[in-house]
Amino acid sequence: MKISALLSDDIILSEIGARIARNRLDRQLTQAALAEQAGVAKRTVERIESGASAQMSSMIRIFRVLGLLPNFDQLIPEVGSRPMDLLKRKGKVRQRASGRRYTAKTDEAWTWDEET
Repeated sequence: MKISALLSDDIILSEIGARIARNRLDRQLTQAALAEQAGVAKRTVERIESGASAQMSSMIRIFRVLGLLPNFDQLIPEVGSRPMDLLKRKGKVRQRASGRRYTAKTDEAWTWDEET
């Protein structure tokens, strides 16, 4: 199954768990052996493979044992700054996101209040 934005969180977790189980079986590892090598409880492996949520640190340990950790570069690619942005910021790296600015939309032209 292809994971897409149209799928619910539960379905995506189930698909990830199924893929981890297939990778584990392809490497001839039992759940207990994977858990031991990853430094997590066997129950954690069982829960992940059944589609339950888990801590990211447990997932990273399991991915490392299964040799899937290099795929994280494709999952969340490193973002490089655009050259024009670097010039505008004089080489400084952005630390915060800017919020949307409010712009008033009126049909009338703005004029000075002329009370006399």
